[in-house]
Amino acid sequence: MKQLRVGRFALGAFSLVLGAYALLSGAEGNYHLVKTIPLGAAPGGGEYFDYINFDAGSRRVYVSHGTEVKVLNADTGKVVGTIGGLKRCHGVAIVPEVGKGFITDGDLAQVFVFDLKTFKTISQINVSKDADYILYDAASKRIFVFAGDSKNATVIDPAKAAVISTIDLGGAPEQAVSDGKGTIYDNIQDTNEVVAIDSKTLKIKNRWPVAPAGHPVSIAMDRQHRRLFVSGRGPQMLVEMDADSGKVIGEGFPIGSRVDTNIFDPALGIVAASTADGTIHIYHEDSPDKLSPVETVKTAFGAKTMALDPKTHNLYVDTSDFKPTAPTEKQPNPLPTAIPGNFRVMIYGR
Repeated sequence: MKQLRVGRFALGAFSLVLGAYALLSGAEGNYHLVKTIPLGAAPGGGEYFDYINFDAGSRRVYVSHGTEVKVLNADTGKVVGTIGGLKRCHGVAIVPEVGKGFITDGDLAQVFVFDLKTFKTISQINVSKDADYILYDAASKRIFVFAGDSKNATVIDPAKAAVISTIDLGGAPEQAVSDGKGTIYDNIQDTNEVVAIDSKTLKIKNRWPVAPAGHPVSIAMDRQHRRLFVSGRGPQMLVEMDADSGKVIGEGFPIGSRVDTNIFDPALGIVAASTADGTIHIYHEDSPDKLSPVETVKTAFGAKTMALDPKTHNLYVDTSDFKPTAPTEKQPNPLPTAIPGNFRVMIYGR
């Protein structure tokens, strides 16, 4: 009788463990392609694409595509607008309070301001060369534009659509994230560090090394637990960092080549990094100081930028078809060239 009780207890405990594992796996893993949205060629020839911005409030997806930004309805996948007239666009920031959106154009060294209702361009703001990543910081009510070649950040008043100041970052910035409380964290790729910027005083508060990762490009944040997730291209690694002390937690996790975006999903507790070799690396935040690998999702070559739908937990990436590029003396091993007319957004869900 005692043996039977022990057996039942063990069986029950095992069932609970299996159930918990199945729930955990269902919440985090088994991402697969659920939809592909073809978008064709951008006007003007050539093929280039960069950041994807998901605006949860309007349920719109802003897709950077060379000379244009395509706007998608997140629930239907249909194109609801196009902002054109660009030369080489990168990022999009949305400021609903003023009814405006902001697009970086690195080649023109400008930020295009557009109306959120009509998608028509309102004005253009001169910024630094190679204007790339852009974000809106709600704490300071300012736009921050990061320029890699110019190694600075331009600060814009979105209501006036005017430049406030320029911050010398001491290196080439990449993706940045705001904590919502007045600090912006930005990757400085060529100095292998993260800088913490006070979004109100516009002063750099701290500089922290990201080793064992190197050449940090993408960053995301768990605001509740004050944790940064930074991914680098060499060594190719994702690391966790304390947002207050800059301490790197753990030894990091290997990722694919040419990472370009990190996201954090607070509802599921997952961190994901998308890479150009066609993979999304997904980790679970077991605790504020522990990440565990969940799965590596196979996407498509070139799908290095990503956005999160916080409602469905779907992940958006985009890419094109590619052809080999002829080597030159300066570039003996060049990257493949994207073929115009094959650009597409791919949605991965659970």
